Amino acid sequence: MTDTPTPALTRSLFFFALFYGGMVCIAGVLGNKQVALGPLAVEAGIFAFLMLVVTSSAVAELFGRDTANRLVLLGFVPLIFSMLLTFLVLALPASPEMAPDRLAAFDTIMGGTPRIWIAGLIAYGTSQILNVLIFSRMRGDGEGGGLLWLRAGVASVLSQIVDTLLFIGIAFYGVFPIQQLLMGQMLAKVVLSAVMVPPLIYLFVALGRRLDAPR
Repeated sequence: MTDTPTPALTRSLFFFALFYGGMVCIAGVLGNKQVALGPLAVEAGIFAFLMLVVTSSAVAELFGRDTANRLVLLGFVPLIFSMLLTFLVLALPASPEMAPDRLAAFDTIMGGTPRIWIAGLIAYGTSQILNVLIFSRMRGDGEGGGLLWLRAGVASVLSQIVDTLLFIGIAFYGVFPIQQLLMGQMLAKVVLSAVMVPPLIYLFVALGRRLDAPR
């Protein structure tokens, strides 16, 4: 598939890049809470991660696979810098005026082993590139394609399965039995992908076209 020629930076690409960077950084923070959605239990970072999936898919639909892949790669910049800043802040001594319970809560939420940080980087890059690849391949040649909801949903479901396998496998294999955690997280992410991504992709594509419409 040939990418649609794009300007260096359109209004929609500027918006999507800002939004994408914010979601990359907040996903890890939200992931510290596990939420109950009926019978499903899932770490809350999935909501931000699904927004990444929707954003990269919308960019692939509007501007082509190469542009979407560049967005994913640029996402490593805020992700890595946020990790480095977290390491720095954790290493600096806390003010004696800070309440011990607040300090303990901060260290618990923001702290993480190098294995978990590495797992997050690998899972992010692989699953997001895979999402763009599947979405673009299902689109085929030309300026666009039908069944946008189906392409976005299938790409999201498959990339979320890979993300779960990579992150949990790298972060926790050998630490404790992971089979039950894997199955529960994959089921929850598949359901959320199927429910959230199809309507959101239409919203983001429409927003991108509106932002870039002549004024």
